[in-house]
Order: sequence, then C-alpha cells, then structure tokens
Amino acid sequence: MEFSSLFLQIFLGLSLLTGLAKSDPDPLQDYCIADSKSPLSLNGAPCLNPTLALSSHFTTSALAKPGDTKANQFGFSVTLTTIANLPGINTMGITMARVDIAGNGLVPPHSHPRASEVTICLQGAILVGFVDTSNHLFTQRLEPGDSFVFPRGLIHFLYNTDAKKPALAVSGLSSQNPGAQIASRAAFVSSPPIPDVILEKAFQISPRDVAEIRKNLGG
Repeated sequence: MEFSSLFLQIFLGLSLLTGLAKSDPDPLQDYCIADSKSPLSLNGAPCLNPTLALSSHFTTSALAKPGDTKANQFGFSVTLTTIANLPGINTMGITMARVDIAGNGLVPPHSHPRASEVTICLQGAILVGFVDTSNHLFTQRLEPGDSFVFPRGLIHFLYNTDAKKPALAVSGLSSQNPGAQIASRAAFVSSPPIPDVILEKAFQISPRDVAEIRKNLGG
C-alpha cells in the first residue's frame, strides 16, 4: 500500500472518530493538577441526595444588598451567586452577579476565561465595551433597561459616566465558576511578579513607570 493512500485512510479514520467523540467538559477551576493517589475526581461539587432537596436550595438574597464600592481604588463591587449562597446552582452552568459602581467608578478591563456575559443596566448610565481578537472595540452607553453581551474570554469594561450618582447592573454568566482576571493587576501585581524587562518591552514603558504602576495597584 502506498504511503499516501495509507495516510489518507488514517486521516479519514481520525476525522470520523473526532466527529463522533464529544469534547472535554469546560473546566470550573483555573487549573487541575493530576492527583494519581486520589480515587475521586470532580469538576464542581458533590451532589446532595435528591430526596433532601428543598426550595430554599434554589433561592438566595445574596444580590439584594449593595456592595462596598470603596473597597478598591476603582470604585466598584461585584457580588456573585455561588454554591455557598445558592446551592441549587451547582452544575447548572450559570452565575448571576450584582455590579455596583460608584460615581465615575470603573470595573476595569478584565476577562472571564470560562463564560460569556450579558449585563443589564438597572440604574444610572454605564459605558460598556469589549475588544475582540482583532483589537476592535465595541462599545455602548447603557441606560436603565438596556443590555449588552460580552463574548467569552474577551477583555471588557463597565464605566459609570455620572460623576455623582451610583450605577447598578445585573449580569448573567454562562459558567458556574466564570473566573475573572483584571488585566492591569494580572500584568503588574502577579505573585511572583512578572520580570520588569518583560513589562517594559510589552507596554513600551520605563522601569520607573513599572514601579509606579505596581505601587498604584497595590503591588
């Protein structure tokens, strides 16, 4: 059998197998280090016996109270539903979030590696936007009742355009544990820190700038 013919048969066979096989489930954590000694492997949390389920497992008041927007230098607070305050959310692939933003406050550019997000403005005026992999910015000013979608994994932001009045939004995310990574903090306040020379070249800034940014971000 000629090599080209054999290669074609192998290629067709692999194509058939990949078409029938299902993809891996989405991870619910940043990483999963193999534990060869553990007999149990979970991608979430163990399930309660269904006979013990109550209506209270599917409801929460976690999003009822405003968050503390003074807890960080950006002026925002995000309150999430989790399996701790909403046990019934386990394995559902969704999360709800309350987003409080002080006057001129900012939810800085960040990404959710495991979720797309839809945000609904409930109070105030919020400038939102995301940048795609072609570095094109999509942005919109939201008023109460307006919604905006952020694609999974892409850098996005929310900014309260009113200097005096707070803004409020509610978001739905397509993962039980979407994860969140603020771009500036990931770059300048990692532990251990990214070498200065890398940041200097990546952002085209001086060693003095690197030190100043780290200081401003609490690094």
